[in-house]
Amino acid sequence: MSGGHFEYQQDRIEDIAKSIEELIKSNDDESLDEWGYRRGGGYSAETIEKFKTAVDTLRKAAIMAQRVDWLVSGDDGEDSFHRRWAEELKEIKL
Repeated sequence: MSGGHFEYQQDRIEDIAKSIEELIKSNDDESLDEWGYRRGGGYSAETIEKFKTAVDTLRKAAIMAQRVDWLVSGDDGEDSFHRRWAEELKEIKL
């Protein structure tokens, strides 16, 4: 499998989703980093909900890019493209 039509940029999308998840997890952390700044962002619950929506949307985008990548690279045919698209997106919840 080559899977490189987009030069693996879909992996960057997943990295961004993981980074936002870390912001969510550390949001309430009041400890200080090595420079004396609070580790957590202290964002409101409303903002954290938007972050969660962003994570879900980015994960969907990464899956969609991967599926298209594999199809146009010849790693999947249209039947498996449609099947995998549906299966993988079903696992993402909003």
